[in-house]
Amino acid sequence: MKYNWLGPLLRSLLAPIAVGLLLGLFLGDYGWSLSGGLAAYLAWNLYQLIRLHHWLKTYQPDEPPPDASGLWGEVFDGLYNIQRRDQRVRGRLQAVIDRVQESTAALKDAVIMLDAEGNLEWWNRAAETLLGLKTPQDSGQPITNLVRHPQFKTYMDQSNFSASLELPSPLNDRLYLQVQITRYGNGEQLMLVRDVTHVRQLEQMRKDFVANVSHELRTPLTVIAGYLEPMLEHADEVNPRWRRPLQQMQQQAERMKNLLDDLLLLARLEANDNQQLRQPVEVEPLLQAIVKDAQILSGADEHRILLDAEPDLALKGNEAELSSAFSNLVYNAVKYTPPGGEIRLRWWSDRDGAHLSVQDTGIGIESRHLTRLTERFYRVDASRSASTGGTGLGLAIVKHALIHHNGRLEIASEPGKGSLFTCHFPATQLMEGRALGNAS
Repeated sequence: MKYNWLGPLLRSLLAPIAVGLLLGLFLGDYGWSLSGGLAAYLAWNLYQLIRLHHWLKTYQPDEPPPDASGLWGEVFDGLYNIQRRDQRVRGRLQAVIDRVQESTAALKDAVIMLDAEGNLEWWNRAAETLLGLKTPQDSGQPITNLVRHPQFKTYMDQSNFSASLELPSPLNDRLYLQVQITRYGNGEQLMLVRDVTHVRQLEQMRKDFVANVSHELRTPLTVIAGYLEPMLEHADEVNPRWRRPLQQMQQQAERMKNLLDDLLLLARLEANDNQQLRQPVEVEPLLQAIVKDAQILSGADEHRILLDAEPDLALKGNEAELSSAFSNLVYNAVKYTPPGGEIRLRWWSDRDGAHLSVQDTGIGIESRHLTRLTERFYRVDASRSASTGGTGLGLAIVKHALIHHNGRLEIASEPGKGSLFTCHFPATQLMEGRALGNAS
């Protein structure tokens, strides 16, 4: 709405003009009288302007503007109304902030606000209990200076917060914390920290149970398989009615043996997530050996298995674990690719590190299954897995072997067109000589 300023201005000028004219009538000099009235009016306006300037310069939220009449009274009243409205808005905002702080203070999980540089801005009481933050001396400090854990520093430096991080508490090594960071605003970060000690203990109990049971089952299974083998070697002397049952028993015993072997391997991988792997592993000859075994596995299906490997590209790691991971990917491709299909292996490097891709022309996988493929015993189709003799642990083994080598698994697939599994290794996992050679 457009404000009409001309009316109030004319009304404010009428008084000094009228006074000047009256003085001129008595003194007989209208010019000097009118000039004196306007000068007095100007001085009064300057005085009011000085009062406004002083009030603005020494502004206090609860101090009202000066009192005045006329046009300046309207100005000061308008400022007073704006001040009262701002006070009400500020009061409502402060009440919201107080409620948020009270609710977050009651949480058992730590809530920490960081600026764009990762410096502490605010935290609740749980952050002091779980991370040992101290009020107010830690305010403005970088969070990496107070949570001194190598994995946490790497997590912050990478700035990839899509996954959470688990690490021991700085106050108690027996407590395990889960850290999740979310970006908001202009690069600020909201850090949530949860005590997952109980969940981790339950997970460890589950792992120990599976490992112990798998280990204990190996002995009776070995005995059963040991008796079945000589019985089948002399199948001609066995009653014909028992030949097929014995053969099925041997097949299932072999399947159980494979399952137990995978369970024990997975248990070993999970038990050593933080081990340092520094031995050089020549990947090209390792892949050549896997391709030969895959061709034997293919047999009459006659799959075309092609290998394109960059020579002299070595990793720091454990050869047995890498062999298990790569062979699982290749053998899966053989199992789920129709006869005569093609399987391509490629091993190469670039500025991001080293990569292994296994691409097949198999039956493919629906997108809704892709995020769960690395879960143990997860099956896209139970009947299909049973027919191929799979244990449901292959991709879980791949996942944990890659974690040991700071790698990750990327999966892309389309039903009817095949699948592409890619292992990514960071440049830091390459052998030093190789990395220097690339840099030069």
